[in-house]
Amino acid sequence: MHKLENKVALITGAASGMGRAQTILFANEGAKIIAADINLDGLTKLAEEISSQGGEIFVVQVDMSNLESIKKAVNAGLDQYGQIDILSNTAGILDSYLPSLETSEELWDRVMDINIKGIYRITNQVLPQMIEQGKGTIINIASIGAFVAGGGGAAYTSAKHAVAGYTKQLSFDYGHKGIRANAIAPGAIETAMTKHFITEGSAEGLEAVKAVPAGRCGQPEEVAQLALFLVSDDSDFIHGTVVPIDGGWTVK
Repeated sequence: MHKLENKVALITGAASGMGRAQTILFANEGAKIIAADINLDGLTKLAEEISSQGGEIFVVQVDMSNLESIKKAVNAGLDQYGQIDILSNTAGILDSYLPSLETSEELWDRVMDINIKGIYRITNQVLPQMIEQGKGTIINIASIGAFVAGGGGAAYTSAKHAVAGYTKQLSFDYGHKGIRANAIAPGAIETAMTKHFITEGSAEGLEAVKAVPAGRCGQPEEVAQLALFLVSDDSDFIHGTVVPIDGGWTVK
């Protein structure tokens, strides 16, 4: 039996990178997918791939900075499948590794709006239905920036610290209601969003990646495998944890 048989998974940031990898893996494990992203063309291509492999997917365009867009997306998913068992909050943006003095208020607000407030917005739309059914699993994609400096700039690192705290509070507040919330903290993962910085960036940046114990970048599929474990019944006793997947970046 597939690990996610009879489950419905809502995945944000599904059109690319770690969200796309989760979508493909979760569908292969039997989940019905609600794939949400602002990139409609990417969603369309993803849906064609999933459908050609026999998976079931429903796509919704969503702007994570807009509450009405999120409400519309969640309601459309619920209308389609009648339930949401898994929420993977994967959508996010970078801040070009800018320090505080080079971070404009506009950039700060944009990063916070997408990377933490967007998670808060969509989680609050999904939580009531999960509580009503007595069970649900939430995965928030944090970062090594949730633990240490240097994984992003001032705004990104601050937002990812907030994701870790929010995840723990979700577990504390709703664990007894059947909700299991955990976070994943990726290190240098090779995606279209990060490629410019970690595989085509400065010599110093490339050397930093090579210096981690693993000696390489991670792949989105590796993050997806960890996400699968955390949303499946295999991890039923894991609550409120922020799990690093960083090739050893944070060991020192």
